Amino acid sequence: MSLKEELKSSLVKAAKARDQVSLDTVRSVQSAVRYKEIDKKHELTEEEIIQVISTLCKQHRESIDQFEKGGRADLVAKEKQELEFLQKFLPAQLSRDEVLKIVQKAVTETGASGPADMGKVMKVAMKELSGKADGSLVNEVVRSLLK
Repeated sequence: MSLKEELKSSLVKAAKARDQVSLDTVRSVQSAVRYKEIDKKHELTEEEIIQVISTLCKQHRESIDQFEKGGRADLVAKEKQELEFLQKFLPAQLSRDEVLKIVQKAVTETGASGPADMGKVMKVAMKELSGKADGSLVNEVVRSLLK
């Protein structure tokens, strides 16, 4: 089943179960996918849809941080529910150790020797890790290796 079909199926399930949070989340994903399709002027591939969902997950994480700083526990709970629901559509995320191995390989490929080469390493690493690991985790691992 394609990701678009999964989204449609989840929309129907959420509507039948009267699960408003899931329903709103699926609608926002479908809307973001449609906007991206209009922007790119073609139907999105599975990888592109995963990128859209990853972007939405990142936005939810940032919102959670901001709401926690603002003391809005109600909104934090809602954002966490939506984030948890979105993560069901993403491929399994790699562990820190797996990311470390891939980043080490990227460091040797690029011949990086210090923080100035971080961009080169990130470019090579993210080609392989795109959709499989959070960009901030990859960034953190690259920084620790290039110190």
